[in-house]
Amino acid sequence: MYAQPRVPAVSRLSVPTPAAADPTHQADPASEFDLLHSGWYSTEELAALLKVDPSTLRRWRSATPPQGPPFVQIAPRLYLYSIPDTQLWLAQKRTDPSEAA
Repeated sequence: MYAQPRVPAVSRLSVPTPAAADPTHQADPASEFDLLHSGWYSTEELAALLKVDPSTLRRWRSATPPQGPPFVQIAPRLYLYSIPDTQLWLAQKRTDPSEAA
């Protein structure tokens, strides 16, 4: 069993989200929030939150075309995921059965 990454006691998901919770919203997400100060997840932190193995995120990043949440490559082996981008990606993946009728 591998150790879970340490996630701070203050939830990183408590940052204000853009109006992107509405799946019909088409504006550029980067223009709606401050990427530099909105918080970031490492590959290991995001994998733990999504309950997937970190290799899954690596596979999504290296797929052609890339899959998964938007990411930023900081260094050759360092990738970060912005919290608002991740929330937007999850909102776009959400399926509401009551709307599928």
